[in-house]
Amino acid sequence: MTRNYLLLLSAIFALFLCGCSTLPGNVAPTYTIPAVTDTPVAATTNTPVASLTDTPVPSIAGKSWPTVLPSTAKFDYYVLALSWAPNYCSTNSGDAQECSLGKKYAFVLHGLWPQNNKGYPSNCSNDSIPASVMDQFPNLYPNDTLFGHEWISHGTCSGLSPVDYLTLTSELKAHLQIPAAYRAPANPFRVTADSLKQAFLRANRTLTAASLAVNCSGSGRYLSELYVCFSKDGQPAACGADVNKDALKSCSSTNFTVRSVR
Repeated sequence: MTRNYLLLLSAIFALFLCGCSTLPGNVAPTYTIPAVTDTPVAATTNTPVASLTDTPVPSIAGKSWPTVLPSTAKFDYYVLALSWAPNYCSTNSGDAQECSLGKKYAFVLHGLWPQNNKGYPSNCSNDSIPASVMDQFPNLYPNDTLFGHEWISHGTCSGLSPVDYLTLTSELKAHLQIPAAYRAPANPFRVTADSLKQAFLRANRTLTAASLAVNCSGSGRYLSELYVCFSKDGQPAACGADVNKDALKSCSSTNFTVRSVR
């Protein structure tokens, strides 16, 4: 037994010296190591939204805007006012129709306003808007109460019938393409008024910077509304001096926060 034991020790020692990995008569198991592939992760940056590439979407941007009969009412141009719903809902959470969690509203229609180069007309008639007319435009506004309010305050000054006024409003809203970054942001981000305008100009080739005015709330800290200005026959037009002055005053900070959708 001692002799066999010594022979075994000698064999082990020989294996150690030659660097072999298996004992005589055994086969080393074979292992396949799977290749590791790194999954690309989008980098987090503070790049302004305006420098991002907007996702192409089927659109009618770049084509002509709706052709409408010029209104004979006395005003100079229209303002299509779009509210940033997350900002409105930050202080109006009780508005269940617009602000319930899960709505995920971003830019929504505030109204179409006849505007003068200085000031604006309002409440030009007490004629109400028929319910049958409102029924023809479901989901035009984020809250149904805006139908009556916007008609009395602004629509009655357009020189159009209720159905023509809502038709023009609906068509202008439908023609305007919202840039990808502003459709339903899951997280807030900071941006400048100029970069927001550039994003809309890229998505709507027939607009000009002069036809856009950005408004802020909270002493310039938050995006609140975007005004898009149109001529009385429904074509992009320059916003008036007073609209631009109010916009610049409201967005007094270098940049502002775009709240995320709810």
